[in-house]
Amino acid sequence: MKVYIGADHGGFKLKEELKVWLKELGHDMEDLGAFSFLPEDDFVDYAWPLALKVGGDEVARGILICRSGQGECIVANKAKGVRAVTAWNEKSAYAGRHDNDANVVCLPADYISLETAKKMIEIFLTTPFGTEERFRRRVGKVRNIDINL
Repeated sequence: MKVYIGADHGGFKLKEELKVWLKELGHDMEDLGAFSFLPEDDFVDYAWPLALKVGGDEVARGILICRSGQGECIVANKAKGVRAVTAWNEKSAYAGRHDNDANVVCLPADYISLETAKKMIEIFLTTPFGTEERFRRRVGKVRNIDINL
C-alpha cells in the first residue's frame, strides 16, 4: 500500500521523524512536503495534494500533520474519495479505520509525542475496515455523496 505523508510548519519536525520510522518498516512512502521548515507556510498547500492522491487510489493511505490536526482534516475531506479523521490517541485512530474506513489520518503535533504518533499510525495502517453491517452501510452512504458531487 502506498502511504503519502505531508505536514506544514507545525507538523514538520514530527513528519521528518516519522519518515525515518516508516522507511525502516519498509513502507512505500512518498513525502509531499513541506520539504523544509517554513514558519509562514499554509497547511492547505500540503493537505490538498495529498488528498487528491489518496482520493484517486482505493488502497492508498495518507498521513497529515499540523499543530491541531483539524485544518488539514477539513481540507482533505473536500477531495472526492477521501475519508479523513483527526486522531488524538490510539482508540480514535482505531475507530477511524475500523468504523469509518478512513484513508487519511490527521495528527495534532502539539498534543502528541513521537511514540504516540507511531502507535496511532501503526494502528491506522494495519486495522481493517470493520465487517459490521452498520459500518458498511454508513460508509456506503458517504461514498454515494462522492458520486453525486
